[in-house]
Amino acid sequence: MKVLIAGGAGFIGSTVASACIDSGITPVIVDNLVTGRAEYVRDRLFYEGDIADGALIDRIFADHPDISAVVHAAALIVVPESVAEPVRYYRENVAKSLELISHVTRNGCDRYLFSSSASIYAPGADFTVDETSALRPESPYARTKAVMEWVLEDCTNAYDLRVISLRYFNPIGADPKMRTGLQHAQPTHLLGRLITALEAGEEFRITGTDWPTRDGSGIRDFIHVWDLARAHVEALRRFDEVLPAEGSKRYDVLNLGTGTGTTVREFVAAFRRVADRPLRVSDAPSRPGDVVGSYTRTDKAAAALGWTPDYSVEDGIRHSLEWAALRPSILGE
Repeated sequence: MKVLIAGGAGFIGSTVASACIDSGITPVIVDNLVTGRAEYVRDRLFYEGDIADGALIDRIFADHPDISAVVHAAALIVVPESVAEPVRYYRENVAKSLELISHVTRNGCDRYLFSSSASIYAPGADFTVDETSALRPESPYARTKAVMEWVLEDCTNAYDLRVISLRYFNPIGADPKMRTGLQHAQPTHLLGRLITALEAGEEFRITGTDWPTRDGSGIRDFIHVWDLARAHVEALRRFDEVLPAEGSKRYDVLNLGTGTGTTVREFVAAFRRVADRPLRVSDAPSRPGDVVGSYTRTDKAAAALGWTPDYSVEDGIRHSLEWAALRPSILGE
């Protein structure tokens, strides 16, 4: 099997590509390297360019007519940045994605995995959600994901296209073989900020401490990026079982999480245990775009993909710390 991975030089896309390779699937990667890294696509089939470039996508399919599926992982993902730059986020995550869908369908590829986000959910009373839960995206980033899900569902009704939207919860960790990890030196998400504070000897601030959770901090479903990547491999392998080519159903969604809710305070405590170094912590107001969060019920993904996560929160923290130590030498910084 050969698959096109849009955004395959980024954190998620490159890890999915590694999982594909380890499973005997050949990834073909397209990435404009705005946030992705050339080091992550070394020795891989790689085309540098934009997903909206029709001539480029046509050339990729001409060079690789045996591509049987697309994994769409290309996106901007920083919530506070999306609040400050909504036009940029809608342009990159929606407008250009529309162009990619057009190029893919024109080239006759009808299997499409879309990287969506659990940030589109309205949390339930107990903070759990499943694929039927109400949606309430509260940041421009989250809204771009919700919009694209609606777009893709509409496209499956109009074109020869089948789509599975994979709603990610909160990825942590790195490729356990340390081939790839977070490409940014100072990531803005929780684990990245913890590592930055630890390395700099600075105080870590828990942003948002008056949410209606068991300890006042937000709640998340932290999933190891390698477990997330394995789920993509299973979705590719079982695509025609989930959405048969001759079936009436053309669109489906699957939540990818662990099924366990971890509060921010609990995560910070786990980080301290794994790092085994002093870390000062204080409370602070929530940031623009922050939400209380949620965690998923996992029955549907387990049944559809035969998949369950293998790694723990502590494993994800440990691999992230290992990657942070190796990152400068791997990326030449």
